[in-house]
Amino acid sequence: MAGDQKAKAKMEQAKGKTKETAGRAVGNERMTAEGRAEKAKGDARQAKEKTKDAFKD
Repeated sequence: MAGDQKAKAKMEQAKGKTKETAGRAVGNERMTAEGRAEKAKGDARQAKEKTKDAFKD
């Protein structure tokens, strides 16, 4: 399960980064903001999984 969540976090980060970059390229501030939000969601999920791993032992 943890590996699945880590992969999901990486996917959200990549998707967010892509959306943010595309939004900047076309000058769409809403898309840029959505990309930042998705990336932040992925960052939070990754931090949660790292914390769980730290306390697993």
